[in-house]
Amino acid sequence: MQEERRVGREVPNWSPPVWPDTQCLEGQYVRLERLNATDHAAELHAANRGSDWIWDYLPYGPFESVADYRAWAETMAGERDPFFYAIRDLAGGRLGGVASFLRITPQQGVIEVGHICFAPALQGTRAATEAMTLLARWVFGAGYRRYEWKCDALNLPSRRAAERLGFSYEGTFRQHTIYKGRNRDTAWFAMTDGDWKAIGPAYDRWLAPENFDPDGQQRESLSALTRPHLVTRDPGPAAG
Repeated sequence: MQEERRVGREVPNWSPPVWPDTQCLEGQYVRLERLNATDHAAELHAANRGSDWIWDYLPYGPFESVADYRAWAETMAGERDPFFYAIRDLAGGRLGGVASFLRITPQQGVIEVGHICFAPALQGTRAATEAMTLLARWVFGAGYRRYEWKCDALNLPSRRAAERLGFSYEGTFRQHTIYKGRNRDTAWFAMTDGDWKAIGPAYDRWLAPENFDPDGQQRESLSALTRPHLVTRDPGPAAG
């Protein structure tokens, strides 16, 4: 007897989404501005000064001088992939980090978020979470089917952030790449447009002003809101 032939479900009326081209994404707490070395480099370098550890898992940095950072920003600002944004906290009007779209593949409806580098002042804030919300909302609003997050498997803060934001763990690629002369095993996370139907409202619920008390403390955590919608959970890195 011939074995049953199984194929993937059809994707009817598929039309590739657009390439990222939005120059600004703005929310309640944060604005994402297309990276511009002239306007952003000096302020971003100042925000990161004295925090060399934030570059540990990135293939570049830390940058000793404003000129060094500006040279890097000029290169990145001229790229279509990765497509970089500078992140401005609207509460104080200051820049506090960068993030990008990368490995952009409209033909397959796949896009990744990465090169995330938040200065300590931005980390753990509503602005930081809303920055990730704005990027995800653009991705699925544009018609992408799959949104990816990848990080060094040893980068526990990034792994926790991915899961908090509703990205499901999909496995670890061993000896995936080399950067700064070190091995990198890469932990893969993703969410799909189907996942987003529940995760998008979870973001909105967390960001709502009523979710925070008068002292700014959250009443309901984003992890609690996204956890029920994870397809798979992150088991954490293997020992060693």
